[in-house]
Amino acid sequence: MNLAGTLGRCVRFVENLIIGVLRVLRRLANRGGGFVEHWLTDAKRARYGIAVTRMLLGATGIGLLLTNLSTFRYTFGSGVAWSGETAEPSSLLPQAWLFSLFHRIQLNDAAFTVGYVILLLLAVAVLLGWRTRLTLPIFFIGWVSFIELNDAASDQGDNMFRIALLSLIFADSASRWSLDSRRRSRVTVDPTRNFVVRVWQGERLLPEWLTNISHNLVLVSMTLHVCMVYASGALYKAGGAPWQQGYAIYNPLHVERFGPWPELSDLLTTWAPSVTVISWSSIVIQMCFPMMLLNRISRVIGLIGILSFHIGIAVLMGLPWFSLAMIAIDSIFIRDVTWRRMAAFVKRSWRRSEASRPAQQQETVGVLIDQPRELADAGLTSRLEHQTQPGGG
Repeated sequence: MNLAGTLGRCVRFVENLIIGVLRVLRRLANRGGGFVEHWLTDAKRARYGIAVTRMLLGATGIGLLLTNLSTFRYTFGSGVAWSGETAEPSSLLPQAWLFSLFHRIQLNDAAFTVGYVILLLLAVAVLLGWRTRLTLPIFFIGWVSFIELNDAASDQGDNMFRIALLSLIFADSASRWSLDSRRRSRVTVDPTRNFVVRVWQGERLLPEWLTNISHNLVLVSMTLHVCMVYASGALYKAGGAPWQQGYAIYNPLHVERFGPWPELSDLLTTWAPSVTVISWSSIVIQMCFPMMLLNRISRVIGLIGILSFHIGIAVLMGLPWFSLAMIAIDSIFIRDVTWRRMAAFVKRSWRRSEASRPAQQQETVGVLIDQPRELADAGLTSRLEHQTQPGGG
């Protein structure tokens, strides 16, 4: 009887324990689901960060097009026919109708030049945030068509650039720091006009909760993608002997293609411990970056580390547009309040510089006007004495 009672008690204990655990899990699931729902639907997150992403991606496109302006026909136009990619592209994208424009006009220098200039203007429009709903998709299609003309002139930054551009199409990247946001604050949609005019004036096409979900999911997808890139890159590096032994950055810095500043490369790689520290720290920063985003202090440290990493690549290896594209994506991890503080600091500095100039001019004029009468008389007397002396002028 005691054994049966003990067994029954154990069964009830286990049953109560399971029920309690299930209740806790259900409560956590409800809280987590509610948090996710509110986070996705209540408002658009990281508006300033994603606006900076848009601006830096536009600047990346402008920089790449301008730096290749003197040789754009040789690098991407008819001069690249020797590589065989004009007849047989190495990528499948030029075979798709949507991304085949530049491939079809590649051998026509006049048409290619016009297309190149239009693509540059679209990059400027993306940077300024002008009619982003229209210009951003067109720029994405044109950029993919353009960058696939010469596989030898591209790098991994182009892949991240295209992925980020595609993501921005589904986000409201022009809600801050753009010409679109200025127009929306000044122009009122006239309900009596036709549909096309209302859309051009900025009428909302989709409900706000749906655009909030789309915008925030873009942030989630970009975060997952960049974390996967950093983590996989760190694992790949950790598996190689140069990274394990700590001399990995020495080799590329002493190659002519990736060593634009030989003196700076020599200075950086002269001391062996510094080479090892930089090589191993890049692996640690990339591997730990996803976890460092979970806490504010560690996120600041991680962003400073990854920013230093990309600046080093841009300067030492001569890959500025790759680094700028990655920095553009990392901008979404900086809080809106931080961007606002930085913007306010820049405005205050600009106003102080403008206010100090008239004050300096007024002070100089005041010194000239308020000279003592004795100094003026003394100057006049000395001039007269000089003129009355023999030989004086």
